[in-house]
Amino acid sequence: MLTIGAFAKESRLSPKALRLYDELGLIVPARVDPFNGYRMYEPEQLERARLVGLLRRLGMPLARIRVICDLPQTRAAAEISAYWAEVAAKHAQRADLVAFLVEQLTGKDRSMFEVHQRDLPDRVLLTATRHVTADQVGAFTMELINRLAGMPALDGIQGAPFLLFHGEVSADSDGPAEFCRPVPDEVADALHERFPDLTVRTDPAHKEAYVRLTTEQLGAAGALRAMQALGEWAGEREFTGPPRQLFYADPRTAGKDEPVSDLAGPF
Repeated sequence: MLTIGAFAKESRLSPKALRLYDELGLIVPARVDPFNGYRMYEPEQLERARLVGLLRRLGMPLARIRVICDLPQTRAAAEISAYWAEVAAKHAQRADLVAFLVEQLTGKDRSMFEVHQRDLPDRVLLTATRHVTADQVGAFTMELINRLAGMPALDGIQGAPFLLFHGEVSADSDGPAEFCRPVPDEVADALHERFPDLTVRTDPAHKEAYVRLTTEQLGAAGALRAMQALGEWAGEREFTGPPRQLFYADPRTAGKDEPVSDLAGPF
């Protein structure tokens, strides 16, 4: 058996890290001396310890590492690939946000967003409101879209589900955001009985200015550029309600240049 010092040297993990992983049940010593508390490890535990160390170098959270370490190798490999895809996507979004900030600070604007206008009629909505941060809003939206999939809907853009942002949604601010699903008047009561936790209300007829986003333009920087374009279009005129984002195509299956979402403001 290996002492904690020897095991730390062989696994390239510090004794401090090993003590933490023991407390978390991630790498538990094979034996702990009942008198002096010394931790002892089996050589067979080195493979797991080295995997933990490598995953930590990737920045993976300990809770996720614990799950992966207990999986068969093929599934563990798939989970690692999925994690890295998530990291790469977040890195790409941050890179785009950096580009946006540089544009703002240097006076260079490459947004090239065109603002359009349309009229929307009075509609009945099924809604749900929740306090969500930026990393939670996507899951909240997909939860409601999937839950209401297959329900009767209005045609065209009038029937597209949308989010209303009643407050700032960011890493530090949690909205709230309201998910809205337009439904035909004649089925609103029946749908409310089926989904009693959702609210039924009316979205009054209005005009709105909107900017169309492609799959590639989704993300924090794209939204900021779009909102900037809407603000410049409005000038001194104020929008009459909170900003909204409409969803009419699935970005997971759409091409990168295919329109999938609109950012809009009523006026």
